[in-house]
Amino acid sequence: MSRAERRKALTRQKLIDAARALLASDRHSTASIQDITDAADVGFGSFYNHFSSKAELFQAAVAEVLEELGQLLDGLSGDVDDPAVTFAQSVRLTVRLAVARPETAQVLVRHGMVFIDADEGLAPRALRDIKAGVASGRFRVGDPRLALATTAGALLAVLHVSLVDPDSVTDSTCDEAAEQLLRMLGVPLDEARVLATAPLPDIPAVDRV
Repeated sequence: MSRAERRKALTRQKLIDAARALLASDRHSTASIQDITDAADVGFGSFYNHFSSKAELFQAAVAEVLEELGQLLDGLSGDVDDPAVTFAQSVRLTVRLAVARPETAQVLVRHGMVFIDADEGLAPRALRDIKAGVASGRFRVGDPRLALATTAGALLAVLHVSLVDPDSVTDSTCDEAAEQLLRMLGVPLDEARVLATAPLPDIPAVDRV
């Protein structure tokens, strides 16, 4: 990239970072473009070089959160061949990561469902794993997209509980949520419990929302 391109990319990222902070604090609905550019420490005119509206910026910010989580899960599950294992591991890690990062949980609870049909992020990866589980005979569901919607709703509900009562959502809660979702997908109780309590890969330290 040229120096000008690097500068432009940096400005765009500063705007997205500011939007993520506003989303997490639930101040996005009242924030003006001036508020956003001030938080990003960029010139007001720079905003329209990257986004046509606040809505477009906030959509990009949520999409970035979801894609970052998706890429992290891909890296942690890259050597797993069993789609049921991948699904269980992804559910358990997603909830753990979000619970450990309340600002991420806030963003997902408030805006995550809008991205259920997104081409990037967590939803297409979850749908991929569900379809792979059906194709391999590991899952027994009639409509993978309905299974995806049910999975998303359950996870967002658990994250909501973690925000309302942080002490009530533990690692065991994450595992039980995965177990129940596996049973919904047709995995027998005993096997679902084993999958939902198997050792997990180490989660890298993450500082951003």
